[in-house]
Amino acid sequence: MGFKDLFTFKEGQTTFVFVGGKGGVGKTSISAATAIWMANQGKKTLVVSTDPAHSLSDSLEAPIGHSPTLIMSNLYAVEIDPEMAMEQQQAELESKKSLATGEQAMGLDLLGDQLDLASSAPGADEAAAFEVFLQVMTTNEYDVVVFDTAPTGHTLRFLSFPDLMDSWVGKMIKVRTKIGGVANTFKNLIPFMGDDDENDIQSTAELEETKRKINEAKKVMSDPERTTFKMVVIPEEMSIYESDRAMESLAKNNMTVDGVVVNQIMPDIEDCDFCQARHKIQQKRLALIRQKFSHQTIAEMPLFKEEVKGVEKLKEMAEVLYEGKTPEDVEKDAILL
Repeated sequence: MGFKDLFTFKEGQTTFVFVGGKGGVGKTSISAATAIWMANQGKKTLVVSTDPAHSLSDSLEAPIGHSPTLIMSNLYAVEIDPEMAMEQQQAELESKKSLATGEQAMGLDLLGDQLDLASSAPGADEAAAFEVFLQVMTTNEYDVVVFDTAPTGHTLRFLSFPDLMDSWVGKMIKVRTKIGGVANTFKNLIPFMGDDDENDIQSTAELEETKRKINEAKKVMSDPERTTFKMVVIPEEMSIYESDRAMESLAKNNMTVDGVVVNQIMPDIEDCDFCQARHKIQQKRLALIRQKFSHQTIAEMPLFKEEVKGVEKLKEMAEVLYEGKTPEDVEKDAILL
């Protein structure tokens, strides 16, 4: 089975692809190349960076904001910015506080404290990423959404967020019951709180609808026909063992890992002792990868001579990964050293 055969599509429903792995293995390049290849296949594609240390804009050599940006035909990109999201919520909060009554102001002060805690707490990045996931999951606006994830630990926390958010919304239902009429002042200040119909008080029924959407997201994330995980590794022991542990955790989250991309493979070059030594070590690691990940489809990517950045270079990478082209087949300069 070729790597491109791992993708399945359902009419009218978005296919989600998570690209993950240890830091520094080339996740962003593989994510961007995948998104470009999908767009060139006629799929309306969104690539989302959930890594706090964003490099997607550097990879695509295009400015990318907090909302989807058109990169090329069929391809949009977004870098999730939790700090910006929190700043927007805080600005709206301050605006409302200036018009609030005494009782409402007390409630808004409490909410402000909660937002301050949320913005600095571990998991704020994952919460913002999950909000985007929930939005794209429920709209089916795109044919494909590719998530360029943070290093493994962040990603595993993100994938546990459906359960955490389900619990959080349940607590919000209790909070709303306690604060009663003041709830109208809180409208639209907290993620997942529903539409902003004029003068509507956020009802328990609407929060229950949010819980329903979160549960639907959990189903989508565990559906191998709609959501899959592609692990990127390099032929080094630390990357291999961390990815192996991550796969075990992903299985516990009911996530399907169907593909492994082995990146930065060194060629065997004569008259270069260093190159041959690295090649020999990597061949041993490749044997370990084939053993440990025997149940996944494995794709091997060569080490590129130059940095892979910009749409054209990423397109070349995609042609090697998804169309089976060898470096010699790809136009322009040779890819290998």
